Amino acid sequence: MVVSARQEQPVAEGLHRDAEASMRGPSALQLLREGRSEEFWERCCGFIDLTLDQFMTIQRRLLLEQIELLKRCPLGNQVMQGARPRGIDEFREQVPITRYADYAPYLQEQMEDALPEKPMFWQRTSGRSEEYVFKWVPVTERMYRELGDVLLSVIVFASCRERGDIVLEEHDRFLYAMAPPPYASGCWSHRAAEEGIFDFLPPMDQAEKMDFEERLTQGFRLALFQGMDLLFALTGLLVVMGEQFGQGGGLGKLVPLLKNPGLLLRMVQAMVRAKIAGRQILPKDIWRLKMLVCFGMDTAVYREKLREMWGRYPLDVYGSTETVMIATQTWDYRDMVFIPYINFLEFVPEEDYRRMAVDQSFQPQTYLLDEVEPNRVYGLVITNFYGGAYVRYMLGDLVTITSLRNEALDIDIPQMQFHSRLDNVINIDGFAHNLSEATMWQAVEDSGVPYRDWLVKQGDGDRPRIRFYIEPRNGASIDTLLAAESIRLRLGELDPFYHVLERMKNVTLDVCLLPEGAFASYMNRQRAAGADLAHIKPPHINPSDNIVEFLMGAGSPR
Repeated sequence: MVVSARQEQPVAEGLHRDAEASMRGPSALQLLREGRSEEFWERCCGFIDLTLDQFMTIQRRLLLEQIELLKRCPLGNQVMQGARPRGIDEFREQVPITRYADYAPYLQEQMEDALPEKPMFWQRTSGRSEEYVFKWVPVTERMYRELGDVLLSVIVFASCRERGDIVLEEHDRFLYAMAPPPYASGCWSHRAAEEGIFDFLPPMDQAEKMDFEERLTQGFRLALFQGMDLLFALTGLLVVMGEQFGQGGGLGKLVPLLKNPGLLLRMVQAMVRAKIAGRQILPKDIWRLKMLVCFGMDTAVYREKLREMWGRYPLDVYGSTETVMIATQTWDYRDMVFIPYINFLEFVPEEDYRRMAVDQSFQPQTYLLDEVEPNRVYGLVITNFYGGAYVRYMLGDLVTITSLRNEALDIDIPQMQFHSRLDNVINIDGFAHNLSEATMWQAVEDSGVPYRDWLVKQGDGDRPRIRFYIEPRNGASIDTLLAAESIRLRLGELDPFYHVLERMKNVTLDVCLLPEGAFASYMNRQRAAGADLAHIKPPHINPSDNIVEFLMGAGSPR
């Protein structure tokens, strides 16, 4: 195990790191140019060598700083309800757990003078209820600067083979496949670009003048000519693109471009690789990626498929607009490790978290990272550092603590997996056990049913019902009875308690086929109506009756 400088000098180094510290001394680009790999690793990735005590010391120090900022601003006084905590314990005892409604009067109007620290800019997230079409989130300069090293840590973990391994090079080509500002992914892209290490495809100043589809098309066109080293994108997008290549659909548009000698050579080499493998050409035949990072709760579902298509396992990260980044996988591509520098983390047992969702007067006991237990599901409560707005904020996410440390990589920080959104579950007849979106997605994927997309809706009547609505892929013929039985069996394998639930509640599970082109028609309708990017696709879990009715009648040629 590499000994971290933060372990040798915990006060001078790791325990007093902040955003300003990351701005002093040589930049990451300079370290890379000078071949100072150990310093580059330590700066970006050294947090994985912290002991849990050191991790918690960082958390407590940054929270104490944030508490002082909160005491001096109107928003802080409002959400803390006049409390003046002098330490961490008093903060957790006196300050109530909050929800977005507590912040809306300040954030929806972007009242900057009321915040703990003046924001550098605002970004937005999609709303999850009819009350808020979207939510505004302020990002301070210190938070933005800290994001730089966090993003580099993710990029390094996704590209390295072992601890201390730096394979990045100046001018590595980075495809811009994320949503632009004011979305969080656009903020991440800007911050990564400011490090000066990567060449973005298309260049940042051009990319953000294009709509999303135009930017993707131009980015991949440039990648065909120039090559591509790094790719950070939505999981579902990469699956669709990989499938198009595998079916030959990704090649037709390339024929006019093959007059270019460089591209012709690249494609000939790719075709040879595919022919030797006895299959259609795939993206991995064209590009040898150094890094593949995905986001979306379907990343684990498509892990093997993405590796087959793109030549690398996808590195999964966990974050949100309100939190920036909470956790990331490392180079073993297994469970995620928490990041200490962005948010103070509190954990609420799942049963109490669900009670909070229906009883806002209920204030449960929370646990810190050094108090959690393995193999338990917790809801997250976060407090932003660096002058951020959110204070003991109920994020609405459930995570599973899988273990208290990563034994294989000798990481002394609890490991986690994303479990589900609190509201993205099927709960039959009020039963305490819930089926998460990730579990149902995995069941559909593993069932062998050739699907384009899916959604599921629960109903209650004489018998509780789970109905999957599935659009077949490429006009495939699907026997709905066999499909339902295959999904049902796979659900029972993934979640053995599901079969107990079936018997106790006499649950029926069935499959209804949607016409070909249903999801594409829905997305076209949303675009035409000017819908926010986050609302282009229908929700997978319990969509409204209006959405289901539209999809049932929306089939059209693709």
